[in-house]
Amino acid sequence: MPSPTLPRNDSPASLKATAAFARKIRRTSLQMVYSAGLGHPGGDLSAVDVLAVLYTKILRFDARKPSWPERDRFILSKGHCSAALYATLAYSGFFPVEQLATYMKPLSLLNGHPDRNKIAGVEANTGPLGHGLPIAVGAAKAAKIIGESWRTFVVTGDGELQEGSNWEAAMAASHFHLDNLTLIVDRNRLQQGEETERTIGLEPLADRWTAFGWTVREVDGHNLQELLDTFRAVPFEEGRPNCVIAHTRKGCGVSFMENRVEWHHRVPTAEELDEALREIPEVPE
Repeated sequence: MPSPTLPRNDSPASLKATAAFARKIRRTSLQMVYSAGLGHPGGDLSAVDVLAVLYTKILRFDARKPSWPERDRFILSKGHCSAALYATLAYSGFFPVEQLATYMKPLSLLNGHPDRNKIAGVEANTGPLGHGLPIAVGAAKAAKIIGESWRTFVVTGDGELQEGSNWEAAMAASHFHLDNLTLIVDRNRLQQGEETERTIGLEPLADRWTAFGWTVREVDGHNLQELLDTFRAVPFEEGRPNCVIAHTRKGCGVSFMENRVEWHHRVPTAEELDEALREIPEVPE
């Protein structure tokens, strides 16, 4: 388990610990969705590797002091993928792992969409799509105004980019030269019920962000080393916000879920959960 204080930013090149962390998130988030009878497992699994690298190697935080002023800010704009976020926060030391068993149960603090007023480590209430990036722009602008060095990272879904509020925020980030802001697009090419390109086409996505004044990098969103190298390289260019298009697979890690649109919010049966867990190696304690 990672340190409950600062992540190990200077750890060796090996990402074995981060890979193990990602497996724990995958297994736990699937168990949470099954137990709750609700959730969005496909999107949870596509974002896991991004979360694992950020929380074990990149983000500056102190889980014992969630409001530490110098912490980096992380916002999960695709808030429906809350199981992955809650598992990440619990295994990072923000709250007891045992609390994950209450996910979406009556009176649980672990809502289907994250609530910063209830859970330590949650920076913004998200779920209604298109809100996370505008909030992140405000956070990054605040750091610039007060002269602080903390950074803001935000993960959006790709279908979420069909919301116009994202592009207003993109213009503002470029205008204000927010090079302390990093957007990560979870580009799994599937949204609720359909492929993104059959709903409202996003391509050429990298060119669109470049046209809005951002510096763009495209990466394999499941290659831990590539993600680490990319996140450590921010800001990519002084005075310009950073966009990382992470090419991912919905349901990554479970063969019968991968690239299947129905797993956007389908709940596995007991047999399917057992099969999924067999495909994800358990992490020794």
